[in-house]
Amino acid sequence: MSIFKDVTNIWRNVREVDLRPIRKQAIYQVKIALVGDPGSGRHALAEQLRRDPKRADSISRTPVIIADLGSAGLTADADLIILLIRVPSPDVETHRALAHNWSKAGKHVFIFYNAGGLFHQHHPEDIEAVWSAAHVFFGSVDDSDYLIEQFVPLLLEHIPKLHLSLGRHFPLFRVPIAEQLINDTSFSNAAYILSTSVAEMVPALGVPVNIADMVVLTKSQAFLVYRLGLLVGFSTRWQDYISEFSGVIGSGFVWRQVARGLIGMVPIIGAIPKVALAYAGTYVVGHVVLRWYLTGRHISKQQVRQMYSQAFSRGKLVARNLIAKAPGPRLLRKNNRRQLPASKSDHNPDTDQEH
Repeated sequence: MSIFKDVTNIWRNVREVDLRPIRKQAIYQVKIALVGDPGSGRHALAEQLRRDPKRADSISRTPVIIADLGSAGLTADADLIILLIRVPSPDVETHRALAHNWSKAGKHVFIFYNAGGLFHQHHPEDIEAVWSAAHVFFGSVDDSDYLIEQFVPLLLEHIPKLHLSLGRHFPLFRVPIAEQLINDTSFSNAAYILSTSVAEMVPALGVPVNIADMVVLTKSQAFLVYRLGLLVGFSTRWQDYISEFSGVIGSGFVWRQVARGLIGMVPIIGAIPKVALAYAGTYVVGHVVLRWYLTGRHISKQQVRQMYSQAFSRGKLVARNLIAKAPGPRLLRKNNRRQLPASKSDHNPDTDQEH
């Protein structure tokens, strides 16, 4: 099984793909403008954007445009504009006019009511009605929990094309974007394996797809490793990831675990275990690599096994949801009647000991 031993072969395949669009997205210097009156919290929010709340040593010095309401022309080159309003604010007509003009010009505009300790004196629902379709935040720029739980997810939802750049230049966004990348790739790999499982059930398409599955999954995971590296500010050269990728993951427990699982799965067992394996393997690889990038520390084999077991259970739920929506569900459901009972298959399917 040399395909699993020589991980650099995967990177040789990766270089055949044009990585320039991914690299371009990452190195693009996203421009954020924070506009508001003095005391509205512009400088405090700028510092929050540059800092990872869970890692005090992760601080960037990425430039941020700070502008008063009267000097809003400074925002002409901004990719996204956050208009800060200090609560209580007696008049927001000037703010509304500016936001309207920016929206018409095609800018991404967000309204941030910096409420501080005045949450209970104002009702966010009434404030949102004033802005109709605008994206409104009501919280405190000094509250890291609020920023991570409310501000970051909504902002990311509306600017998907800027994710790599935001994470690379503003640490506040790194971990949430990384987790989204890992989840999306895990789901995509699960969907791919489901499609090959359907092919296995059709005699005319009954080709040996297991080895091909591992090639596709591993290549997808290699792209994930590269994107995560770009996200946290590492090198833009894919060649620089070979030693990291091979040394940390390539010959370790995760890859052998996934390889054994997929190769051992035959069509008669059903689609759900294969889909769950693809999801779990990718999920674990992503988080192991992310941990390495952020801390420089390895996850122990026991931690990997625990993470893998949890991800496999989650992968089975993903598999069932995908099968429920897949074309030709009767074929899939018929094939999956022969699975192990749920109480048994919830366990880690690979019980081999690490050598």
